[in-house]
Amino acid sequence: MAKTIGNPISWAAQNIGATSDHIAESVNRIGSSDTRHLPVVQNLTMQDIRACLRAGYDDFLETRADAIFIVLIYPIAGLLMFGFGLNRNMVPLLAPLIMGFALIGPIAAVGLYEISRKREQGDEVHWLDAFGVFRSPSFGAILMLGFYLVMLLLVWLMVAQSIYVHTLGPDLPTSIGAFVTQLFTTGAGWTMIIFGNAVGFLFALVALAISVVSFPLLLDRKVGLPVAVVTSVRVLRQNPGVILTWGFVVAALLVIGAIPMLLGLIVVMPVLGHATWHLYRRAVA
Repeated sequence: MAKTIGNPISWAAQNIGATSDHIAESVNRIGSSDTRHLPVVQNLTMQDIRACLRAGYDDFLETRADAIFIVLIYPIAGLLMFGFGLNRNMVPLLAPLIMGFALIGPIAAVGLYEISRKREQGDEVHWLDAFGVFRSPSFGAILMLGFYLVMLLLVWLMVAQSIYVHTLGPDLPTSIGAFVTQLFTTGAGWTMIIFGNAVGFLFALVALAISVVSFPLLLDRKVGLPVAVVTSVRVLRQNPGVILTWGFVVAALLVIGAIPMLLGLIVVMPVLGHATWHLYRRAVA
């Protein structure tokens, strides 16, 4: 019988169903005490963070032209989202949109992991090697994990919109200047800042837990998506201080890179991408 192309609704339903199955399996594995068939998680120290950042910077220097070529998509996509927010009169969502962009950063960094992996093996590295991800046996799982993060970003934006409506809203600000003034000079504005940052931290924590080493693990080994997610969560549980510090370092560098019209991300993103690969190598035996 000939196959037909499904409509978008059926495609979305199938993917949401698969996502629910993966989440359920991951939760069951996390709750299980049997870790015999899972990758071995190692203890990390603060020195590991510094070592990973140095190694990531070294990778960046060795493949600078390649990395810059690949990650130009970051500032371009960021500027497009910024313009979308202005054109759609979505000024209150500009900050959540830019901060939420970090939630899906690991998706585009997969190519950088591949470059670091090949360089680690002593191979000559070319920017085309980043597209070796498409030939990975785990490419389907990588796509599904990326789907998780995109859904997490969309939920975060809906929550951020709700926070605005219940504090400074529901009317939209007349301009960015008026919005900033209202944000920092009114009690409702400070309520929005404090509550929004608290909720945003929870979303960032979820993203960190499920993706801190899962993408590199899927690229490096032929494991299922639940195993990758569970291993990532176990890395956080076994090294909470180090991984949370890593998350704050990533957030701080992303803010620094985003200040000059997001152009700093051309350097920050490849360094963090390469460093994440080295963090995975230290975290998973």
